[in-house]
Amino acid sequence: MQKRLLVHAFLSSAFLFCCALPAVAQQGNGYLKAKVNTGRAGVFIDGKYVGPAANFRIARKYEVPAGEHEVKLDEPRYEAATTKVQIVAGKTTVIKETLKELPLAKPPFGRLRVETPDKYSAVFVDGKFMGHAGEFNNPVQGLLLNPGDYTVKVVPLSGPEHEEKIKIEADKVAIIKVKS
Repeated sequence: MQKRLLVHAFLSSAFLFCCALPAVAQQGNGYLKAKVNTGRAGVFIDGKYVGPAANFRIARKYEVPAGEHEVKLDEPRYEAATTKVQIVAGKTTVIKETLKELPLAKPPFGRLRVETPDKYSAVFVDGKFMGHAGEFNNPVQGLLLNPGDYTVKVVPLSGPEHEEKIKIEADKVAIIKVKS
């Protein structure tokens, strides 16, 4: 009788364990790679910026909790693209996207530079993603903007955001300095 109870208890436990496996598998992390025609495209997972697409084409990948996620690819010179992906624990999902080019902006331009220790910080101008700080951080680089007043937000991959109002003037450079 005791053997029968032990076998029954064992089988019940095994059954519960097997039923729980899909739920446990969903709780782990999977990975996402982004193959986009423009490596400058920012990758946003569920609204959070995780870095530029070029970082995660071949050798590197984003670690993402298993389950369904919304992925947005955004680059200021192209139309943004949004898709839903199903991430499976322990597996790599690859998204491939060809973004459509937008018409070029017309001069005059001023230039915005962003100096921050986190070169992969997302840079937003008036709420629109413009790229990562590493693209706008030295004397020969910068974001060309038409003259006017703007609100610039710098969002690091981790840590506090920095927001600042700036005035861009034609043929001049405005610099935002973000401390860590």
